[in-house]
Amino acid sequence: MERRAPVRGRPAPPRLPSLLPALALALALAPPRGARAQPLGRVAGKVTVTEANGGAVADADVIVYVVGFKEPATNTAVTIKQQGRRFVPDLVAITAGDRVAFPNNDPFLHNVFSQSPARKFDLGAYRRGEQKEKEFPDAGVVDVYCNIHPEMAATILVLPNRRHTRAGPDGSFTLEGVPPGTWTVFAYTRRALKPASAKVTVTSGGATSVDLALVRGAEVEHRNKYGTKYTGGGGPYQ
Repeated sequence: MERRAPVRGRPAPPRLPSLLPALALALALAPPRGARAQPLGRVAGKVTVTEANGGAVADADVIVYVVGFKEPATNTAVTIKQQGRRFVPDLVAITAGDRVAFPNNDPFLHNVFSQSPARKFDLGAYRRGEQKEKEFPDAGVVDVYCNIHPEMAATILVLPNRRHTRAGPDGSFTLEGVPPGTWTVFAYTRRALKPASAKVTVTSGGATSVDLALVRGAEVEHRNKYGTKYTGGGGPYQ
């Protein structure tokens, strides 16, 4: 049979054999038809907080989280307000890759900054009604301050996965969707001398119980964004 010459000016069709290796790889990595994902587990318990002198703390804001595995960011922004010369809330947990929004709700300037190695930044001074955001790509602890008001302090826990939660007023917590395995559970509150931690083994579809205890100390002294002492206002920052 005589072959026809290709029509000039018309692109040749793609060569399908070149797609076969990629298609074979995709099929090999796909789960078998009818396969089910392994059921996830749950970690629940209670966190107690005391002052360094032994006194009980009833109003502590506590974050509980699990480490040992990674999950993608939630692609959402958590909000920390600047209100009444305070950061509200002053403790948040996010997944690495998420963002934090810092709206100014006060009738005067604020200058949010951090010198923490996990995420150094300086948002500059901005007025009431303005908002600035920052992305936090790497896991770590980020201490946030205002360069104008030394009494303002907050902590951002940038975590490797989404298994984190805020404990209830009575200290109780539940972490849902924890994959099976042996992990470390942490609890942290601002001004804690160190995080509380415990090893847990999570089974497929099972529930694991753990209780944690934190000791809270005084606010840690900090300096302004230039590395010098704050001037004026008094307090422990002079």
